[in-house]
Amino acid sequence: MKRVLYILLSVCLLAVSIADAAAQSDKREVRRGNRRFKDGEYTEAQVEYMKGLAKDSLSIAANYNIANTFFRQGDYANAEKALARVEDIALASGDGAAFYYNQGAVAIAQQNWQKAVEAFAKSLMINPDDLDAKENYIYAKKMLQNQSQNQDPNQDQQDQNQDQNQDQNDDQKYRDSAAVSMIEIHLPSPLSR
Repeated sequence: MKRVLYILLSVCLLAVSIADAAAQSDKREVRRGNRRFKDGEYTEAQVEYMKGLAKDSLSIAANYNIANTFFRQGDYANAEKALARVEDIALASGDGAAFYYNQGAVAIAQQNWQKAVEAFAKSLMINPDDLDAKENYIYAKKMLQNQSQNQDPNQDQQDQNQDQNQDQNDDQKYRDSAAVSMIEIHLPSPLSR
């Protein structure tokens, strides 16, 4: 009986150690990617993160960081896809506020104001003290309201053009001042484990 228990315990320990090794198999590539990212070499960083994903397709760090490289290169559709791959894991692991924040940042870049408002609201529900999320939420909500007002057929065309020009100027000023902080806050130097 003791021998069976000993064998069973050994098998369990072996399984745990194999699982741990598999979970950390992407670590080297993620770190290399982080160095490339810090140097502004986003394409090279992306290659390293992809190598990490080849070893561990559910790596939160590699997926978040790939999303960040896509974001920095202006490929918002792929940034959104990379974030979507880790949604369940991010929410379960306590990274929900950062996940929703980054989702909102991508939505702002795509000018999807409704999605941005929803994402920042979810981020704020998890982390109400995040001032950048509050600022981005207010901005996205304002842009959503302006968008819906501009779609009102009863509005005077001249006022509409004037408002639209002002909104574009405000939008550009906001992007110039906030572009660094949109996704940067939660992914300053890409995540590593």
